[in-house]
Amino acid sequence: MTTTDGNGVPLNGAMTYKVTLPAPIPAKDFWSFMVYDNQTRSILETDQFAGGLDSNSKGVKLNDGGSATVYFGPKAPEGQEGNWVQTMPGKGYNAILRLYGPLEPWFEKTWMPGDFESVK
Repeated sequence: MTTTDGNGVPLNGAMTYKVTLPAPIPAKDFWSFMVYDNQTRSILETDQFAGGLDSNSKGVKLNDGGSATVYFGPKAPEGQEGNWVQTMPGKGYNAILRLYGPLEPWFEKTWMPGDFESVK
């Protein structure tokens, strides 16, 4: 779970970020990202249906080698619609990564997701 980007700056719903999950992603079943409103602690209300995405979501694409890059922002970067979670300008949020059926690299702390990086 994070409330900040890799520089420690609070996540801003008006900005676009990306997070890379290095391969192999240690989830036997699937992984998911969800975003929550900092004020209500509920799933962030957006035009997207689910308030997040998971590795079973329609359109999610893995990078060459099996890593996954997920984008967070008010608009999807061109060509990344399937790997995008919508955020809302004027809203702070936090993001939670869940691994369903986590595997040993997670427990051994030999696997870590990337930081939220600002996309220009």
